[in-house]
Amino acid sequence: MAWKAKPSGSMEIPSRDEPWLTPAIEQEIRETIMPRYEKPMGAIMHSLHAIQHEHGYIAYQAMIELATVLGLNPADILDTASFYEEYHLEPVGRCVIGICQSVACEMCGHQALVDHVRNELQIEPHETTNDGIFTLLTLECLGSCDTAPCALVNDERFDNLTLEGLDRLIEQERAR
Repeated sequence: MAWKAKPSGSMEIPSRDEPWLTPAIEQEIRETIMPRYEKPMGAIMHSLHAIQHEHGYIAYQAMIELATVLGLNPADILDTASFYEEYHLEPVGRCVIGICQSVACEMCGHQALVDHVRNELQIEPHETTNDGIFTLLTLECLGSCDTAPCALVNDERFDNLTLEGLDRLIEQERAR
């Protein structure tokens, strides 16, 4: 995959009149999160988790609002949010399937799992189905190499995952 720079200096950031940092989130950041850290930079990740927990993802406008609350440059927030896979910068499906692609999982057949989901749901990694139910992610090490291959499904880890087990998880979510 080639590295491509975004025209961030001229990029238009979608915005809405309603702030993404609700009064409750802002209060949590100011009263609970920020006091834990010596410097505002330390509060970025915890604050991003609070925003994502509330909205399901982190909109660019939310990053600008967070930068204002923390007294930081918006680029610092975007750098952090875009670096870590755990943050979603676009809306995701109701069911997020994240398949580990570490060396151990690769040796134990993670690609068959990825290909199976791609074919079953007709989406590529980092895409969401048209009905908004499923998002497929490929993730770096989930720290369970002894139980490879593994995946996170809505933040719950499934170890020694098989195609049949994956099908059961997909069917359970479809039945919801």
